Amino acid sequence: MVISAPLHLQKLSVGSQSIETLAAWQQSLALRRGNEGLPAFADHITRMMPKRKQELLAGGSIYWVIKGVIQCRNSIVDLAEMRTEDGRKACRIVLAPKLVPVVPTPKRAFQGWRYLAGQDAPIDLGDLGDSADLPPDLRTKLVNIGAW
Repeated sequence: MVISAPLHLQKLSVGSQSIETLAAWQQSLALRRGNEGLPAFADHITRMMPKRKQELLAGGSIYWVIKGVIQCRNSIVDLAEMRTEDGRKACRIVLAPKLVPVVPTPKRAFQGWRYLAGQDAPIDLGDLGDSADLPPDLRTKLVNIGAW
């Protein structure tokens, strides 16, 4: 039996300054949905439905690029086809509420989202023990000078 690593997405978090600002944004989305009488979850709307949907739903995450560095991830709960307010097809990526910090990994800018093979995904910081206790800006500096 062949067990393959899950498939993930990577996406720029435009406007986020840190993991904390992304978390605050996602919490505000969930709160707003709850206040509107909708299920209270964070999501991300994108134009294209991934063709490899089933692979993503089998344990995939969305890895967030903040200021040129992959810094964290959300598990993907669902991928749902929807329509935007102007009637165009889109994809709603329903996100697990917890942002998981990962080993900072530099990433060049790109448009839209990209697939990320499981074996290429950054390791969760929690899996590294004491190294995870470094302040986020220090972790990023260590990555930028090649010391991590």
